[in-house]
Amino acid sequence: MHDTATVLHADLDAFYASVEQRDAPALRGRPVIVGGGVVLAASYEAKARGVRTAMGGRQARELCPDAIVVPPRMEAYSAASRAVFDIFRDTTPLVEGLSIDEAFLEVGGLRRIAGPPADIAARLRERVRAEVGLPISVGVARTKFLAKVASAVSKPDGLLVVEPGEEEAFLLPLPVERLWGVGAKTAEKLHGLGIRTVGQLAELEAATAERLLGRAAGAHLHALARLRDPRPVDTTRRRRSIGSQRALGTRPRTPDELDTILSQIVDRLARRLRDGDRVCRSVVLRLRFGDYTKATRSRTLRFPTDRTSVLTDTARMLLAAALPTITERGITLIGLSLSHLEHADSVQPELPLDFTGGDQIDGALDDVLDRLRDRFGSAAVARATQLGRDPGWSTPILPEHE
Repeated sequence: MHDTATVLHADLDAFYASVEQRDAPALRGRPVIVGGGVVLAASYEAKARGVRTAMGGRQARELCPDAIVVPPRMEAYSAASRAVFDIFRDTTPLVEGLSIDEAFLEVGGLRRIAGPPADIAARLRERVRAEVGLPISVGVARTKFLAKVASAVSKPDGLLVVEPGEEEAFLLPLPVERLWGVGAKTAEKLHGLGIRTVGQLAELEAATAERLLGRAAGAHLHALARLRDPRPVDTTRRRRSIGSQRALGTRPRTPDELDTILSQIVDRLARRLRDGDRVCRSVVLRLRFGDYTKATRSRTLRFPTDRTSVLTDTARMLLAAALPTITERGITLIGLSLSHLEHADSVQPELPLDFTGGDQIDGALDDVLDRLRDRFGSAAVARATQLGRDPGWSTPILPEHE
């Protein structure tokens, strides 16, 4: 851990909505919702009225009747992200991207040439505003965790520096929901135990926290509450999983509809794998039911793969097991993650035992479809079951840098 606050966490504010307001001056200062059936993003003017990401469009419009609803423009968001990350990397070579709209930056070695971290953070914010036209919040602290909390507290469009002597005074009074890893269920459990602030969690013994929250989660959260986070900014970390999801609203969905949506998601993710020369070992299906409870089902593959057909078959098997619950409760979101990623070249080739040539045919089909989409666009060709169906939105992801 550093002796001084040298870690920056930079996080674009209401990213999609801010891009829309930047590109359409008439939207500035007005409540903006990106996405129709489901809220993909909301401007701070809409958030102030209670609109939240992943909320159903009807509920959002009830909370904010004067909201302006715009369709998402994923290419515009990707372009804005690339421009911002260019500024990050021009600021310091030590950049760890978390998503397309946030990153950690280590600036401890720049004091002699660029000044103290607070000044570097201020200039970074000015550059993003001037060169890309977007607001960005930055937290500065000794650790990644504290820098991330500081940027969140400083929002919107703020800068907050947490010096070593101020850390406890800053962190301990905050609600436990600010801890990295505390979701709704963990927060509910902690509240039920009378623990509402980070300080109250920090007062527990580590063994008590592990007994109450589980060994891994308890140890992790207790360490953060006591300001222990030794992780450095990691510029070499490669993405360990990729995923995509589709919000479905509240209307009933037939098994055929769900199968089509799932196959569309698999198509996108499998192409991402191949574009990055990656293979995966695990397929994870994520569901949110009509009562807003969630479930996760996963399957580990015998061999790592990037083949669309293998991933589709596995995803369909996981979905089939969940259909009785979906029929009973309804479904509002379906998502898929491919995890335990490896570089394709690092995997030992397996002796093909399918002498019918099925795997070779599947691989050739994937290659042909990839080339056609690269040349003519992602919508140029689709599988027969997907013709005439809404493809949904593919969330941009941060490109990996070798």
